[in-house]
Amino acid sequence: MSDFLVIVESPAKAKTIEKYLGKKYKVKASMGHIRDLPKSQTGVDVEHNYEPKYITIRGKGPVLKELKTAAKKAKKIYLAADPDREGEAIAWHLAHSLDIDIQSDCRVVFNEITKDAIKESFKHPRPINMDLVDAQQARRILDRLVGYNISPLLWKKVKKGLSAGRVQSVAVRLVIEREKEIQAFVPEEYWSIDAEFLKGTESFEGSFYGVNNKKIELTSEAEVQNIMKQLKGNKYKVTAVTKKERKRNAAAPFTTSSLQQEAARKLNFRAKKTMMLAQQLYEGIDLGKEGTVGLITYMRTDSTRISELAQNEAAGYIESTYGVQYLPTEKRKEKKNSNAQDAHEAIRPTSTLREPTSMKDFLSRDQLRLYRLIWERFVASQMAPAVMDTMSVDLQNGDVVFRATGSKVKFPGFMKVYVEGTDDQTEEKNNMLPDLREGDEVFKKDIDPKQHFTQPPPRYTEARLVRTLEELGIGRPSTFAPTLDTIQKRGYVALDNKRFIPTELGEVIHEIMMEFFPEIIDVEFTARMEQDLDNVEDGKTRWVSIIDDFYKDFEIRLKKAEQEMAEIEIKDEPAGEDCEQCGHPMVFKMGRYGKFMACSNFPDCRNTKPIVKDIGVKCPKCEKGNIIERKSKKRRIFYGCDQFPECDFISWDKPLPRSCPKCESLLVEKKLKKGIQVQCVNCDYKEEQQS
Repeated sequence: MSDFLVIVESPAKAKTIEKYLGKKYKVKASMGHIRDLPKSQTGVDVEHNYEPKYITIRGKGPVLKELKTAAKKAKKIYLAADPDREGEAIAWHLAHSLDIDIQSDCRVVFNEITKDAIKESFKHPRPINMDLVDAQQARRILDRLVGYNISPLLWKKVKKGLSAGRVQSVAVRLVIEREKEIQAFVPEEYWSIDAEFLKGTESFEGSFYGVNNKKIELTSEAEVQNIMKQLKGNKYKVTAVTKKERKRNAAAPFTTSSLQQEAARKLNFRAKKTMMLAQQLYEGIDLGKEGTVGLITYMRTDSTRISELAQNEAAGYIESTYGVQYLPTEKRKEKKNSNAQDAHEAIRPTSTLREPTSMKDFLSRDQLRLYRLIWERFVASQMAPAVMDTMSVDLQNGDVVFRATGSKVKFPGFMKVYVEGTDDQTEEKNNMLPDLREGDEVFKKDIDPKQHFTQPPPRYTEARLVRTLEELGIGRPSTFAPTLDTIQKRGYVALDNKRFIPTELGEVIHEIMMEFFPEIIDVEFTARMEQDLDNVEDGKTRWVSIIDDFYKDFEIRLKKAEQEMAEIEIKDEPAGEDCEQCGHPMVFKMGRYGKFMACSNFPDCRNTKPIVKDIGVKCPKCEKGNIIERKSKKRRIFYGCDQFPECDFISWDKPLPRSCPKCESLLVEKKLKKGIQVQCVNCDYKEEQQS
């Protein structure tokens, strides 16, 4: 008989914790939630204070039976689910199922799964926090009332299998509105004049600034020609030199949102994959002789706070590894997001001393890549700022002024370890200018006027959409990845070149929601709802009042929608060709991965095939076929000849319908981190990068 029974959510977490607690403790896993609202009905009694009807989840009977048997043998039971609302709710449901007094000291929480943290947490058990439970209940009931009332309407009026939810509907709205912005965008012309200058043998670059020290924006070729006419000769006089020292601070340690964004930028991870790997690192990795250890702190957090113990360990590591000069002179003051719950620490390694290189033999490739990202971000956040020497020089020819700027890393500071990525992948260049003084003369080597056009706002990547949802106060750390996953699974959005585009189905559902349930997709309304849930967690508001305020108006809209919503038939679009198996017309259908062609004689004929897109380029290999766009099994776009298998031409880069002006070979669009580069497949010909 074990003296103590500890219940956690997952077997991996149970295995790690049991090693730390000793023989008197038996640790078992509940495999997530034991109870939930029934799937077959709404499960909320709106007539009696929105009382939820909880049942044991189907398939969890054997797990619950095993837990009850173990509970009868134990002197004391501890509930050690994750340290957030969801974890508190899991503990509450377990307490109900196992007849545990929620006022007793039965709840144990910890932010990291390490020996010291676990042992310390068991010294301070507490009662179950009903404010946290109520906040989770309120979210669950709200989502159930929305989903289980609107979804049947969509099934009846549009088609089966559709759903609507609070956060997912707002996410779809953001994608649709961004697409409308792009479609309505009118490019505006602008010009630049870049020049290469020489000071002795040293060359540097500068750009047109203005006339008579007044900045001028060039918007037409005529304006450019006017400036070019004013330039006389190749001599330029240095009229102003400005030198400054600038400090650059490190990025804060990771929150859930910033981790998902940075993993997308630097590792090309989807949000779902990032959270799956982070869960594994948190729950514990077998480190051989050291045993199973949680390598990072809890991965669902919106706080950038760091414990003093972790700060001190990091400071010792930084001083011994890089030198005392890399330690900051004062402690970092974290800016608290107004939407942040700040329930626990930022995401960090449980020990700075576990360097990524020492973890190589114990982690999978992707686990190691994510761990390195978390470790480097945290260590850099505890280091001294970088110091940059910056220099700005004005170069004058007559009344025309060019300006050259440069910067150089004087002291790398945190940049020695890590530099935060950006969505446009721009990087700070180390391009210090020559030693220039006022009155010096430099010579123009080359000058290059260029025409440009303003670009529409970019489509949302997963990283951009997560950041936008967070900035708007939509959702919380635990909701970002599931939300992005859901809107793709439902077919409301699709990924094109890693960017979200709305589908026809998504636009239809959005229009319905806009007409009949505008508050559900209203950004401010949804953000206020998140704040209300935070107030429940803080004990400032009763959860029933929040549900009641919402449901009164929602019920009226629901009745109106049931009466007035017209049936919408999403007709299959003819594909313009016949089925080669039965002769019936082929049609376009919407699937999980976007549009595809299928036989209209379904289910008698189940012939399907991918949509082939002709890009208007003749095959450079066989010169008979046309190049078409295809997709690999992993949904990656590539280009091949339509005469395959007779012709095996293939290219990952998009071929262009024009030839190289230098050697007349094939030109392709090569996708780089900073944009698109048109280049020749045969020679060194390249064109200006497009953003």
